[in-house]
Amino acid sequence: MDFSFSEEQQAAVEAARAVFSSVAPDAVPSPSLTPGAVAADFDRALWRRLADADLLGLVLGPEYGGAGLDPVALCLVLREAGRVLARVPLLETCAAALTVQTYGEGELKARLLPAVGRGETVLSVAASGRTGHEPAELAVTARESNGAWLLDGAQTAVPWAQQADHLLVPARTAADRTVIALVPRVQEGLVLDDQVSTNGERYARLRLDSVAVPAGDVVTAAGAWEWLRDLLATGTCALALGLATRVVAMTSEYTGKREQFGHPIATFQAVAVQAADRYIDTRAMEVTLWQAAWRLSTGTAGQLPVTADVSVAKIWAAEGVRRVVQTAQHLHGGFGADTDYALHRYHAWAKTLELSLGPAAAHEERLGALLAAHTG
Repeated sequence: MDFSFSEEQQAAVEAARAVFSSVAPDAVPSPSLTPGAVAADFDRALWRRLADADLLGLVLGPEYGGAGLDPVALCLVLREAGRVLARVPLLETCAAALTVQTYGEGELKARLLPAVGRGETVLSVAASGRTGHEPAELAVTARESNGAWLLDGAQTAVPWAQQADHLLVPARTAADRTVIALVPRVQEGLVLDDQVSTNGERYARLRLDSVAVPAGDVVTAAGAWEWLRDLLATGTCALALGLATRVVAMTSEYTGKREQFGHPIATFQAVAVQAADRYIDTRAMEVTLWQAAWRLSTGTAGQLPVTADVSVAKIWAAEGVRRVVQTAQHLHGGFGADTDYALHRYHAWAKTLELSLGPAAAHEERLGALLAAHTG
């Protein structure tokens, strides 16, 4: 296992930093001061710059106009996006496109993927289930009828649903297997109910009533949904790492300047110890993220399935990002709640990412079951 990054991966980071360097975390109204969504749409100008920098096709093969890189490269770019709270469906679109490329049929790939890389097609994924507390693949049923698949059910908290051109929806068949349907946002029988996330972004509850999807737009390969689910989780960990890293830096800058009793508060032992603990959290988030991303990228076999590494990364990301923003708020004092200062936005986004990852206890239970099955 080698955690050094290739020249191509490092070039992706440099390109991402150049694009994200102009992004202001406070470009939209504060979620603390806005009763509904902070904006009706995502940052289209940033999306265009990402496309122009060839970052939307980062993980797509050259035959689709992409760079042919792997999930590690995607996570590196997502880390940079997390630092600035980039309001774009980068994770969802790239993860969905890579899954279609890996598991989809040739005609679907040729029709969909080049437009994704050019920034012309936006994708999202319904991955939260009916309530957010159940497997997403059990929330929708799929049945074959006259050369198409009919979908029934509901999914909650679908990010960027109102702006996506297509939604990838996992569904369970009568044969107890999972398929992934590529559903157009505007489709007979499909209803999007507006929801607002804790960071003020628009989400949607997706309701499907006998929504017909052509057979060619349904990915039926075994393991496709599990792989997409793990990739989404790992990418969310990358966003959390970028956010946490930036918040630690903000806290360091503030405590180095804020003085009490004639000294910067960073020199006080109680402050230094808390800051050090949060730095350790970010390092643990980092190493567990790259372990999971590396296994997803290489398909390397291990003593436990890749899902175990993803669970470990999710435990550290969910717990770590929460602890980082809480300590930052504490060390900033009242200034941390000032809506003219960006920290409260990072706190809101951190809560969104934590909720998306799910409670650490659930991942610990899953990891324990995997360990028990392996040792048994």
